[in-house]
This record gives sequence, C-alpha cells and structure tokens, in this order.
Amino acid sequence: MIREPTFTLGIEEEYLLIDRLSRDLVQEVPKGLLAALESRVGSRVAPEFLQCQIEVGTGVCARPAEARAELVDLRATLDEIASEFGCAIVAASTHPFANWGAQRPTDRERYQILARDLQEVVRRLVIGGMHVHVGIDDDDLRIDLMSQATYILPHLLALSTSSPFWEGHRTGLMSYRIAVWDELPRTGLPEAFESHSEYQRHVSALIEAGVIEDATKIWWDIRPSARFPTLEMRLADVCTNVDDAICIAAVYLCWLRMLYRLRRGNQRWRRYSAMLISENRWRAQRYSTDEGLIDFGRGAIVPYHELLNEILDLVAEDAAHFGAEDEIAHARTILARGTSAHAQLRVYDAALSGGASPSEALRGVVDWLVSETLSDGASATR
Repeated sequence: MIREPTFTLGIEEEYLLIDRLSRDLVQEVPKGLLAALESRVGSRVAPEFLQCQIEVGTGVCARPAEARAELVDLRATLDEIASEFGCAIVAASTHPFANWGAQRPTDRERYQILARDLQEVVRRLVIGGMHVHVGIDDDDLRIDLMSQATYILPHLLALSTSSPFWEGHRTGLMSYRIAVWDELPRTGLPEAFESHSEYQRHVSALIEAGVIEDATKIWWDIRPSARFPTLEMRLADVCTNVDDAICIAAVYLCWLRMLYRLRRGNQRWRRYSAMLISENRWRAQRYSTDEGLIDFGRGAIVPYHELLNEILDLVAEDAAHFGAEDEIAHARTILARGTSAHAQLRVYDAALSGGASPSEALRGVVDWLVSETLSDGASATR
C-alpha cells in the first residue's frame, strides 16, 4: 500500500513588467533590476524568455495559507523594487495593448535555443501563466493521478481567466493566452500512460531522436515535473487577485487528494478521452464561467455554478484536511464577481462609456491590473 503523499504545495507565477509612465511593456529590462530583485528574494525570482517577463516561485509549502503569504510578499517586494526603476508588475496573462513583435528576448543560452528552434511561435509568447506543483513522491502514483486529474483542468482554467485582450483589441476569448500557448509543440492535454516507465520510454524516444534535451520541454497542461517529485498543473492563467490564485491552487491540491482517497478505497475517477476534455478546455478558454461546461455523465452543457458546487462538495473532506476551507470557498466569490478577464472588460467598457478613447480605456485597464496585482486580502475584483 502506497503511503499517503506529502501533498506539499508550490506555486510559480509569471508577471509582465510595464513602464509606469506609458503603461506599455518594457522592451529592455532596466540595468540592475534583476540583480536588485535577486539580492532581495534570491532564487525565488528568475527572468523569462522575454525581457518583459518575470517569474517567481514559492518555496515548498505545507498549506495553501503558507503559499499565499509567500505570494503576497513576493508581489509586494517585486513591485517595490521595480518602482525604483520606473516599472511595475502586472499579474495578467496578456497585456491589453502591447505589440508582441516589439518585445526583446533575454540573452541566455536556453532562450537562444528556443528562439532558434521555435522561431515566430516563441516570439509571440508575450504571455504569463500560473503553475501549481503538488508533492507526490511515488512515480507511478503521479502518472496514475495525472490521467484522472485532466478532467478538472478546464474547470480551473475557467476560474483563472485573465487574458481577454491582445494588441489593443478584445479577442472575444476570456483566455487568449491559451490560443498563443497552443502554437507551441508538446502542449495541450497529456497522453494517458499506464506507468511511469511507459511515460519515461516516450520521453526517451524524443530525447534519443534529438528533438528535446530533457522533459522540461514537454509543456502539457499537466505533467510530472522534471525537476521536482510533483504533479504540475500548468493550464491556468495567472490570476490578478492573489486570493483567486490560492483558491485555484487549493482546489487542485484537494482534487488530487480526493483522487488518492478513491484509489485507497479501490476506486478511481473515470478517465475521459482527450477529445471530450478538450471541448471543455475550449469552452473555458472562450467563455470562462459564463456559458457552462459539458457534464459528460449527463451528456449536456451544465451551468458552471452547478459543476463548481459539485466539485467543492467532493473535496470538502480534503479542504478540512489541509485547513483550506476558506480558500476553497473563495471559488464562489470568483464566480459571483467574475475573474480578472471579466473585470478588465468592465473597466474598459466603463471607460468608453465615460468618453475615453479606446487607447485611454486600455491604459485604464493596465492601471487597474497594477492596483489589483498588489491588492492584499480577499478584495472584490471591481
């Protein structure tokens, strides 16, 4: 019998770096900014492919509340230092009006290789996401839970959407980030594997063929981390409101423990085909929580609030185990007032109604994003 996993939690967030005066993305990171950040938070901050992107990561956390405290501190520290260089951070998966073609890559060997291999596809990657790591020590258990956990990924994406704009226009999608991300190879839903050794054989086939150097270049929506003994969820947009981020991480954590409890009782969640889950993935990308997702058991589109209530009921025992009842309950707050994508569209439309030009309205959206990124507490996303 496999002992219960540690179910530790770690969160990575990718932020956009903006110029406070123009509200546009910085094209070149100010000299000394990265060194100043690293001197304050060490390895918890890192550059990304483009100079306008910054990634942070929490340590290994025992509870969602611990991860929240770290993210609040990281956001505040990064913004404090960035402001000294005339910049600010934004937790949103796309910038409302920046031109992707104007962005400059970071001068590091890994990114030079990506640029050489992926060309225009990677140059368009002016996006940020949130990755949630859950500690599961047993290799085969990680693979088993991965194949079952894909079911909930669209539900988590729907709660996280923060990318309704692209290059100055509303896209009609609540997570346009996914449209950009899916241009890369080795993205989307993972294959279903029967064991860790089978997974490893497939990865080795790509490595031996010279396609990838290692498993870090497999960018599925959920994957066994190549660096840590974790199951990493990668589908969510980065959340502007920190409590939204912690809520989504907590739901994912509790869902995995619920699946483990089923396994312990010689049961399992039904494995649905990638074709079916991909349809819900698209609906979450397009509509967020607005138009419902497919309930495969009922064979019908069901309002999102009904599906959410069922999910929260299923993981209630696990939320209690982690002391995460409040974090889980916050999902209903997100549903009631909308995601960051909903709020950005409201801010934009209100500015237009008040007589602002489209460019002025978009700058207003950036101002809201800067403010909400630094908001501490379960503030309503206005």
